Amino acid sequence: MMKNYKRPWLWLPASVSHSLGPFFLKLHGSFRSYKTYSWNSFEWRGLKFANRLGLAAGMDKDGAHIGDWWTLGAGFLEIGTIVPKAQSPNSGILLDRDNHLQALWNRMGFPSRGVESFKHTLSKYADRHHTPIFVNIGKNRSTPLESAADDYVHLINDLDLFADAFVINISSPNTQGLRTLLSREYLQNFLGPIIEKRNQIGTTPLLLKLSPDLSDQELEFCLLQSLKMNIDGWVITNTTLTRPKGSRFPTDGGVSGTPLANLSKEVLRKTVKILGDQRGDRLIVSVGGVMSSEDVFERLEMGADLVEIFTALIFEGPFFFKNAAHEYRTRHQ
Repeated sequence: MMKNYKRPWLWLPASVSHSLGPFFLKLHGSFRSYKTYSWNSFEWRGLKFANRLGLAAGMDKDGAHIGDWWTLGAGFLEIGTIVPKAQSPNSGILLDRDNHLQALWNRMGFPSRGVESFKHTLSKYADRHHTPIFVNIGKNRSTPLESAADDYVHLINDLDLFADAFVINISSPNTQGLRTLLSREYLQNFLGPIIEKRNQIGTTPLLLKLSPDLSDQELEFCLLQSLKMNIDGWVITNTTLTRPKGSRFPTDGGVSGTPLANLSKEVLRKTVKILGDQRGDRLIVSVGGVMSSEDVFERLEMGADLVEIFTALIFEGPFFFKNAAHEYRTRHQ
């Protein structure tokens, strides 16, 4: 049973904890220097990862705390989701937490200050990426699906100089219709212009973030179609629309944390199997229900190259990166 007295923020409503988090993160960062723990180091496409454990998208949507995350020892950061034009969150209740289930529910919907603000923020780190920075990109809520690729092309064009990799997010359940872009009807025509723009302006890797709610047939189609189009890798997975037994969460919005773990692991297992030898040097990033150091090591053993955490930082606290490094070194003495 989780000892909440050691994590007093869990006594607060989820929205209050969410609001206070950036303050304490900034406070910690102001007293610490950058520290990346070196364990199970990895190099891919010229990017060097001192360790394979990073921050998932959604925790730092506008890159306001990049330096602060570096003081906590993350091996890489995925920042965003960024959209071209500034937009507010969805209306209504946006965030809830179930301490017993170790689950987080959200229906944020890509709140963002927009690309111009984000570009200014990233430019501060242009010549000093302490770790690789992945930029998660999405479309504006008002952009129709038929024009969605234009938003992603715009973002890649504006941010290519500042990103070590782009994560194409069409798997969030919180922007109406977005997951339709993963379908047979849309995926090829959607990805084509994005990959073409990347090829025109540089070689920054493009990763596709997938939903945990895809059927086996849909997953295989997305993987093989994007592979055929020379995508550079995948982030597996986003939040889920399924609900665990006993959940009090609404039916809309995505759930992360422990209830997502088995789904995310199953998609990872299937992905590795479907790709087989065709995978080559393409990157697989596992995220979803990673709640302990043991979970991190399990995902790596299953075939992931990198692992990301989000909800674990809420339930286990900000020193998860440090604890994982200690656990790895203890096991490999």
